[in-house]
Amino acid sequence: MGTVLEDTTTSDVDKTLSRLRAETGVRTLGRVLTLVIIAETGHSEKAVEAAIAASREHPCRIIVHVAHDAGAANRLDAEINLGGEAGASEVVILRGWGESAHASESLLAALLLPDVPIVVWWPHSLPGSDADDSMRRIATRRITDSARAEHPWKALTSLRRTYRPGDTDLAWTRLTQWRIQLAAVLDDLPREATRKVVVEGSERSPSVILLGAWLGYKLDADVEVVGDPLERGLFRVTLCREGGDVTIHRPGRNVATLSQPGSPDQQIALPARSLAQCLAEELRRLDPDEAFGDVLTRGLGTARVTWVEGTVSEDAETIDEDNRTEAYDA
Repeated sequence: MGTVLEDTTTSDVDKTLSRLRAETGVRTLGRVLTLVIIAETGHSEKAVEAAIAASREHPCRIIVHVAHDAGAANRLDAEINLGGEAGASEVVILRGWGESAHASESLLAALLLPDVPIVVWWPHSLPGSDADDSMRRIATRRITDSARAEHPWKALTSLRRTYRPGDTDLAWTRLTQWRIQLAAVLDDLPREATRKVVVEGSERSPSVILLGAWLGYKLDADVEVVGDPLERGLFRVTLCREGGDVTIHRPGRNVATLSQPGSPDQQIALPARSLAQCLAEELRRLDPDEAFGDVLTRGLGTARVTWVEGTVSEDAETIDEDNRTEAYDA
């Protein structure tokens, strides 16, 4: 545990940070951004671990806000960690009650680094409150994770309704390796129309929905989403073409099989990506993700998607929140 401040203010936290840096000799140069994590009580640990791992590639100040009872008396506690387990970053964990339970610009202003981009990450829910709106306005990049939503289609619809350049979602980031492999396969195939695309995976995985929308939109093809009764993410994509079907099938989490007409099956590396890897990718590029914006605002509305019935019902048992992302990973 680092330095703990009870019933404090962000101004006092900033002063303590400066004092601790002077005492410990921790360098402050080279911080390339401020990462604000708006977390939920009891679910912040994995997000903080992922952020610290990503900070080794992107030195930054990490501010974690954990909301407690908004109806209680106003109070803000803080924990400060420098160096060591904090990686190449400064980690400030804020726990707020009352008015401080809302992570607003006014609350966090004293801790935001000047003249560097601000990235805000909602690891557990979609932004919705007025305080969230104030954070959206000041952020260069805004990261959500619809894999945590109970109903991914509704979550993606909500993201689509409020989208503006700079928004992204980790359900899309998890598809990077799939999209690279599919694009490489299509580049090597003869020029002919793709009649249909079949995407197989959990109906509750937003990555499955986004990949189907992307392929249907880009290839102008019908899309069939086949839900898997098991709680797992994307595992098979089939391109139905005149010259024969092309399939990428990953039964596990690391190696996939590429099957295409006229060629023997080929083993390809297609590892499921960790939360830290996905976050690091998003911090690597702070310009708007135009591909995601295109799929979200156009692909979801125009793709011709057919859902196979009888896969996962609306009242199906909810997966444990701590394992949702891993179970529905891409």
